[in-house]
Amino acid sequence: MSGILDTVNQRTQLVGQNRLELLTFRLMRNQRYGINVFKVKEVLQCPKLTSMPNLHPLVKGVAHIRGQTISVIDMSLATGGLPITDPENRFIIISEFNRSTQGFLVGSVERIVNMHWEAILPPPSGTGSSNYLTAVTEIEGELVEILDVEKILNEISPVNEQISEEVLSEKPVFEEGSNAPTKVLVADDSSVARRQVKRAVETIGYEVLLANDGQDALNQLKAMAKEGSIYEQLALVISDIEMPEMDGYTLTTEIKKDANLKDLHVVLHSC
Repeated sequence: MSGILDTVNQRTQLVGQNRLELLTFRLMRNQRYGINVFKVKEVLQCPKLTSMPNLHPLVKGVAHIRGQTISVIDMSLATGGLPITDPENRFIIISEFNRSTQGFLVGSVERIVNMHWEAILPPPSGTGSSNYLTAVTEIEGELVEILDVEKILNEISPVNEQISEEVLSEKPVFEEGSNAPTKVLVADDSSVARRQVKRAVETIGYEVLLANDGQDALNQLKAMAKEGSIYEQLALVISDIEMPEMDGYTLTTEIKKDANLKDLHVVLHSC
């Protein structure tokens, strides 16, 4: 375990190479799960947890770690499994999303695996929209499920999706007959993140096209470019950085390499 703790910060240097390193773990079953190390701040044995009144049912308790009090979420219970027992003998993965820090209680932590984003695939279409998967992959002949952590967190503490009046007052006004494009392409592997960005962009007056990952976004862009000038159809591309098959940096590189797309504006973000 000390090896994982010592190297997590070094493992985030693969962005831009269409590679990632996946921290694998298990919950209360034999199923293997993964989380992108890019999202991990620290891994440690679960400290003593304190219960507090009116905690969300998925929150096992709160812990005081390095001068900060954080909520510890039972990852097994959050994904529909059995609650994790004897937390003092388990581990927590500390992560930061949407400017909040939280711990995910897991049964055991295994190791870090270096992978190519092309080996990370979207979940099967038959899993439905209510599943907690953002992607799947195979490691040593075993299926590894990559959890949609944003979705889990949003169910516990929904993000405020309201746009401030100050921003709304500055939204663009599209004059009748104007040739300015009114569409924005949003690429993100998390259904929750896609919805959040979509709502924000639609609020300021743009139509939103959605892509599930970088490869899907690139395919859509090339198809649009075949129909006519992309700059008359699309105002902007907003893309997550970490996505299956093709990450946001590689998507941007492919856009800039294409003569029909190279002048598109691209905004990259990461939770």
